[in-house]
Amino acid sequence: MSIEPFLNVRSEIGKLKAVLLHKPGRELERLTPQYLHELLFDDIPWLRKMREEHDKFADVLRQKGCEVYYYNELLEEILKNDEVKKSLISDVLNICNIGNENLEQIIKEFILNKSEAEIAEILIAGLHKKDFPEIEREKSLIDYIKEEYPFYINPLPNLYFTRDPGAVIGNGLLVNSMKTPARDRETMILRYIYEYHPLFKKEVSPLWYDYTSPYSIEGGDILVLSDEVIAVGCSERTSARAIEILANNLFSKDEKIKKVLAIQIPFTRVYMHLDTVFTMIDYDKFTIYPGIENKIKVFELTPNSKDYPKVRPMGTLKNSLKEALKLPSIQLIQSGGGDDITAAREQWNDSTNTLAIAPGVVVTYDRNEVTNNTLRKHGIEVVEIAGSELVRGRGGPRCMSMPLVRENI
Repeated sequence: MSIEPFLNVRSEIGKLKAVLLHKPGRELERLTPQYLHELLFDDIPWLRKMREEHDKFADVLRQKGCEVYYYNELLEEILKNDEVKKSLISDVLNICNIGNENLEQIIKEFILNKSEAEIAEILIAGLHKKDFPEIEREKSLIDYIKEEYPFYINPLPNLYFTRDPGAVIGNGLLVNSMKTPARDRETMILRYIYEYHPLFKKEVSPLWYDYTSPYSIEGGDILVLSDEVIAVGCSERTSARAIEILANNLFSKDEKIKKVLAIQIPFTRVYMHLDTVFTMIDYDKFTIYPGIENKIKVFELTPNSKDYPKVRPMGTLKNSLKEALKLPSIQLIQSGGGDDITAAREQWNDSTNTLAIAPGVVVTYDRNEVTNNTLRKHGIEVVEIAGSELVRGRGGPRCMSMPLVRENI
């Protein structure tokens, strides 16, 4: 009896049926002004309010017929396997740069004695030195050098942006290579979940990309435009070579995918991913930050050889989309109603980071009033959620969601 894959994403807009989320937890309470930059934050959110907002976001998805899976729950389930537990804890400690093998072994034994739920929390929220018992031992040089640093295992405050560590294309999965070390553990854990959780059915769900690659690629740059066309942003976080490797993997193993559009945007944190300035919201409609439209370059990648795809520079974004999607016309709906100041303000609050949950139906933050009204004027149904605290991590509904299954359109 053949196994049917669970994963299935052949568009950006097909009805969303299953999604992976992570509800913000203690890892956010461990942000301090001193380490904001290192942990990729600009501000310190209020966790209780943040969790309330995230619960309402998840409830909206459920009400629209989407099944919600949580990262920490999948992690807890694979930790029930003792061999997986030992291996994952060892791999996590190996990348934490503790620098003292004896201490590393003591920490490992300390964690192994915890329950699956407690281990999952440590792997996500980190291990603060105050959480670790005082043990009499001779200190090494690294102990003195790192004496003031508060963590043995860093927290993962960015994890509620589940879009970035992984992305589903077709029936397969990317486990991404992150640009910054602060997020490496997120993808390592996702790879373990892919390998050992039965939900992912890895036997019939190929791995399109692996986090061990030296070339960075992140999920916020990946848009599944149709069953034949994938768009990938070439951005501050996603490298050109990674796009070529992904394209070749897709061309060789997924017969439906015919081309990849590499969309180059300015390499800056303000536009860290393609989906912070451009998302698909209907068959022929896209929302775009007007400040970016004339700064974009588009390149078509098609099958060529096993090492490098064929690359063809294309014209404007609008014409490139029309050609690639074989549509008579395309609407690029400008955020902020096209007003430069309003668009810039609302883009800071992720107005273009919309999550399509069905054709012409999107989830957005309620605070982006002008952009939301503009979308409605263009026939888009806008489902608003509160995001006064969620937005402080610099991401919107699309960033906070990793679609696992969409209905085919």
